[in-house]
Amino acid sequence: MKKSLIVVAVAASFASVAHAQSSVTLYGLLDAGLTYTSNVNHNAKWAAGSGGINQSMFGLRGSEDLGGGLKAIFTLENGFTLTNGALGQHGLLFGRQAFAGLSSNQFGTVTLGRQYDSMVDYLAPLAGAGAAKGGVFFGHPYDNDNLQNTMRINNAVKYASPNYNGWRFGSLYGFSNAAGGFSDNRAYSFGTSYNNGPLRFAASYLQLNNGGTGANLAGATDSIVNTAGQVTGSDSTFSAGQQRTFGAGFDYAFGPATVGFVFTETKLENATGINNTSSSSILLGNSSLRFDNYEVNARYSVTPALAVIGSYTFTDGSSSLAGESSPKWNQVNLLLDYSLTRRTDVYVESQFQNVSGGGTVFTADINGLSPSATSRQVAVTAGLRTRF
Repeated sequence: MKKSLIVVAVAASFASVAHAQSSVTLYGLLDAGLTYTSNVNHNAKWAAGSGGINQSMFGLRGSEDLGGGLKAIFTLENGFTLTNGALGQHGLLFGRQAFAGLSSNQFGTVTLGRQYDSMVDYLAPLAGAGAAKGGVFFGHPYDNDNLQNTMRINNAVKYASPNYNGWRFGSLYGFSNAAGGFSDNRAYSFGTSYNNGPLRFAASYLQLNNGGTGANLAGATDSIVNTAGQVTGSDSTFSAGQQRTFGAGFDYAFGPATVGFVFTETKLENATGINNTSSSSILLGNSSLRFDNYEVNARYSVTPALAVIGSYTFTDGSSSLAGESSPKWNQVNLLLDYSLTRRTDVYVESQFQNVSGGGTVFTADINGLSPSATSRQVAVTAGLRTRF
């Protein structure tokens, strides 16, 4: 009888250890508000919206301890519109992220699937587009540098290093999956960051070949093509033969305040369209296009619950389009955020954007909102955000 009890106790202890070594977590975020936007079809627009700071989403994250500091991991993450329940990312079930891989305490992490590039992983946390500083509406024009993670990379293999006393680095490669077309709709990216004490620094690079063109629908970026063979939507911000984006930034914290600076540049060759608009795509013919973004941002914690966040971005554009050769954007952002609890906060934010030299092609277009019919646009949003 005693031997039987001992066997049962030992078996139970092993079962509890095995259970402790594996975990699956359900998590999510809901963000909803009311937004006033000026000059939409020459009229003011009042709208209930989803995602003033973060896009609403939920996900599953899991890990299994394989021993020796090695774990099997996975993430499945869905994006949706809270106001009507529609799926985000062109109707994909797990359009935000979907990957699995191995993680080692000593050697780093390798994952495979639909993932964020290095601009998002390393540089975005220092920019106004990052959720900790401002979010969706703070993004640079059309989110041209992907710091607001408009675009994900399919067929991606990613490596992320361990943390070496505040220094991290990583890279990503998104396969074209095309026989005889290795570079047709492929992507690659790499980045690094340093975070130690009050100083943070990051730099990153992203390149796409034939992203968003519809030439290879099984490649690194998604495209929606109609029966006439025209690209009517894409996960890629641009439809272009080549996109090269790089940037660097830093911020410094002293007391309750943090100030930062970010520079990014995006160069496009054989560009045919800008897809990240709330109306139809902006047609570019077959042109070259460049965006240089200069951003200063600041955050000040008035109290542990109340934060004031602001940024200013100057975007110097250059285009080969006749009559629209040098568009220039100026955007000012301000956000007041008040935490009701650790998981729930309310906020009020405002944006002002002005464009010069854009002609009829480049009007004001605050990221995530309906474009302006003129060169100016103002937006004001009051919202609530909660996490689980």
